[in-house]
Amino acid sequence: MHQTDLNLQHLPNLDVAPKFGLIIIGDEILSGKRADKHLPKMIELLKARGLSLAYAEYVGDEPERITAALQRAFVSGDVVFSTGGIGATPDDHTRQCAARALDVKLELHPQAKVLIEQRMQDVALEQGKTYDPMQADNLHRLNMGVFPQGSQIIPNPYNKIPGFSCGHVHFVPGFPVMAWPMMAWVLDTHYPVFFAKDAWLERSVVVFGAMEATLTPLMETIERDFTGIKVFSLPSVDHPEYGRHIELGVKGAPDAVAPAFAALLDGLAPFRVKFGPELVRS
Repeated sequence: MHQTDLNLQHLPNLDVAPKFGLIIIGDEILSGKRADKHLPKMIELLKARGLSLAYAEYVGDEPERITAALQRAFVSGDVVFSTGGIGATPDDHTRQCAARALDVKLELHPQAKVLIEQRMQDVALEQGKTYDPMQADNLHRLNMGVFPQGSQIIPNPYNKIPGFSCGHVHFVPGFPVMAWPMMAWVLDTHYPVFFAKDAWLERSVVVFGAMEATLTPLMETIERDFTGIKVFSLPSVDHPEYGRHIELGVKGAPDAVAPAFAALLDGLAPFRVKFGPELVRS
């Protein structure tokens, strides 16, 4: 398997936005040493473009698990962002695992080499030192540009050290100050054709005095009768304002939400439940 061409013709259906996924790599997240900030930012970046996140996965610094997660990403046909583990220290495994998942070799990307050397020259100049490309530290830093064969560069506006893309799986650093503009660049460069194609609207109502199990047949009926609509139920037992309640609603394309929500309200009438406020999100 060698999936490294970013041409959009390799997406399953150009008329429908692909699913977007996120893989967050790092022991520091799972141990609680650092709080993940990528998930809410990825949701924000996609939402601003009329897109949505389909799934996210957290993986520690275990090569076998990283490789398995990336294998799933490569064969999924989804657009997947992977954050973390692309440095050149012993606990950075992502580049190697990506190559293993694709069954290709690692190689120093020529454009990455130029960018990394430019960064090292900039640092030497800032420190008032002479840049020596053969210095051991500088040679080691070139490992940050060793990517799976066929990779394409993701520019890093923060410090020039690039990320890389293999097909529709995109690898960025774990540092938010670098990762977030790189994610935005990937979306704006490779996927603008899909922007706003999945624009959605969400309408819901706060319901008091009902049980989810009782409302489930109504929810199933709404999803069956309104193609493309998803019904959701968010119960709460200790909400600071509403106390025990269920937020019941529908979401989907804006033109489909209104009739589905009307049908949901009509379907609730026989249950004689008490309504709280209606909520609208887009």
